[in-house]
Amino acid sequence: MSDEAVATADQVPARVDPRQALMDAAERLLVEVGYAGITTRNLAKEAGVNHGLVHYYFGSMENLFAETLERFTERLIERQRAMYQADIPFIEKWRVAMQYLDEDLSSGYQKVWLELQALAWNRPELRARVAHVTHEWRAVLTEAFSGAMREYGVGAGDFGVDAIVSLVATFNQGIILERHSGIFDGHRELLAAIDAWLASLEKGSGR
Repeated sequence: MSDEAVATADQVPARVDPRQALMDAAERLLVEVGYAGITTRNLAKEAGVNHGLVHYYFGSMENLFAETLERFTERLIERQRAMYQADIPFIEKWRVAMQYLDEDLSSGYQKVWLELQALAWNRPELRARVAHVTHEWRAVLTEAFSGAMREYGVGAGDFGVDAIVSLVATFNQGIILERHSGIFDGHRELLAAIDAWLASLEKGSGR
């Protein structure tokens, strides 16, 4: 192949997967402008594809948003599951999980999650898909916390695993919501108090 032909080939952009490009664009725009600021045309422009492909591939903007959230969640669920299955004390896993609160704020996932929850309030078909994402997170926590409760000797006389999972899920949700409203008061103190409680359980477990 001649040098000229090689140069021409190098200038041809790699083929873009329209579905992935549209979901990538949806992630960015949900973080930057929120679902209310996204139109079919500005989404397609952000993705670099024809706007007709939005409905061709997804049927509706709502379905595109839901698939975007599900794709994003799948990556993080795998990260979370691998972390909780690591052969280290539970308190170390917990500390990593709390670091993920900061990472997921920076990555934009939390904003995408909040935007889709708000959108789903008035759309029952979307609400079911958003609820399914919550169930996936809770399944990971239930498995992880069941083992931790056995390890630390925390039984039904204190809190059952479902109660612990609900407590952790709701306070995390509260922290995420407040941070996106510019409120950080008391978060560090709450996490420090929980860490100290877990440290006392770790000490009592005889490790």
